[in-house]
Amino acid sequence: MIAPAPFHHHHAPPEEQRDAAVIRRIRTVIDSVELDCECRARLNEALARFSALEEQRTMRQHLVLARQHRERIKAIVDFLQEVDDLMINEPDRSVYTELALLFEEIASIATEGAASMHSLADLRPEDEA
Repeated sequence: MIAPAPFHHHHAPPEEQRDAAVIRRIRTVIDSVELDCECRARLNEALARFSALEEQRTMRQHLVLARQHRERIKAIVDFLQEVDDLMINEPDRSVYTELALLFEEIASIATEGAASMHSLADLRPEDEA
């Protein structure tokens, strides 16, 4: 029996970390500027809306990527139907290698899809934060 692969904690992609850092730097600059209360409140609201929109955009991207990975896997699984027709004494042994590569490609795509889902799970919409 094959043991399941160990779970690897997923970290946010560099672009997500960069976007969050930019928003934090903007907030820091705004906090250091002398503004009247109404102006500061409006700027903070605008930044909060911008941050929420960026997070929603990122969440949509992860979901789209996961769906694309699923579609790629479905297409490869169709090619794997050939396994049903194989015999143990195939004259062209390279067919085994080709099919092994398809299985490996599915594993790679599945790992990418899992990373997208982990990223989505790690993100919390503004109203849940």
